[in-house]
Amino acid sequence: MHTADSDRASEPGPRLDGVLVVDKPAGPTSARVVAQVKRALGVRRVGHTGTLDPMATGVLPLCLGEATKIAGYLLAEDKVYEGQLLLGVETDTLDAQGAVTARAEDAAAAVREPALRRAMAALVGPGEQIPPMYSALRRGGRRLHELARAGHEVERPPRPIVIHRLDLDHFDPPAARFTVHCSKGTYVRSLVADLGRALGCGAHLTALRRTRSGPFDIAQALSPEGLTPALAASALIPPAAALPHLAEVVVGPDRAAYVGVGKPLSWDLLGVDPAGTAGLHGSAVKLVDEDGRLLALIASPDAAGPAGSGPPASTPTDGPRGHERVTYLRVFTYSLTNPAPSSKLTASRGREPSRPRR
Repeated sequence: MHTADSDRASEPGPRLDGVLVVDKPAGPTSARVVAQVKRALGVRRVGHTGTLDPMATGVLPLCLGEATKIAGYLLAEDKVYEGQLLLGVETDTLDAQGAVTARAEDAAAAVREPALRRAMAALVGPGEQIPPMYSALRRGGRRLHELARAGHEVERPPRPIVIHRLDLDHFDPPAARFTVHCSKGTYVRSLVADLGRALGCGAHLTALRRTRSGPFDIAQALSPEGLTPALAASALIPPAAALPHLAEVVVGPDRAAYVGVGKPLSWDLLGVDPAGTAGLHGSAVKLVDEDGRLLALIASPDAAGPAGSGPPASTPTDGPRGHERVTYLRVFTYSLTNPAPSSKLTASRGREPSRPRR
């Protein structure tokens, strides 16, 4: 059936290549929010940089178009959350959506604020955390939450985490509000459960809002409701600006044409001394044009990018390193990322066009 909505969906809109920060509401999964944004904007490729539980709200950075190629460089960033907990009650999911498994209201009533602050302070710093059974991690090809709902519990190896800060914002026994700054992969509900056990009364998470994810702040976030291509374009963070932690090399117009097709280049041709230029060491280096548009990510002189993204930049030699070829990790081809008509959204899987291996 022909409708005004279908007319709007088929009209070409602004090209959307960048990071859009969405304020996820409580209820839907992160994947459902991605699908909602994909429909609203009519783009082929949208991906998030770290899930939020259905109960959680707040910062959900979405990579649109060519920016999906930088998602792996955003996953390792720290997060900041504001949360609420309830002492004296434990649940199977470690949050308010689960079934109650234990109660210790009398023990919770005996907890005083100084004791709570001490227990929170003891959790700050590097440590290990066992992921909860109710999570999206996979074991033996199945997600842990599927196994948990089937009544199975499997061993989960602890993972390294860092709690940079854990502050008590308000205590109204048996409830408390807190702020936590943590490394990637930290489950805040597991942190709350550990806190409850340390206090001898148990606890579970009752609310969670992510206020920061890497360089992206809640002040930048848009609601997924009523989102339009024009509104998204006005708030879109360009790929280069979304990677402030990576070193940057500006490429002139002549070399930019080479980079755009992934043509082999040496450090000399880029006008860079890899041994003598400060700040080039890290996971990757951004190549940008004179307008600041991200053209490519290349391996830094002494490191590769995220796992699986590419080999080291070069093999060390006894001579000057300027003649060594750079290794491309990602090349950005913005002309290939026009919005997709809505009729093709369900069929598209957002695969990048294949390019010959070099």
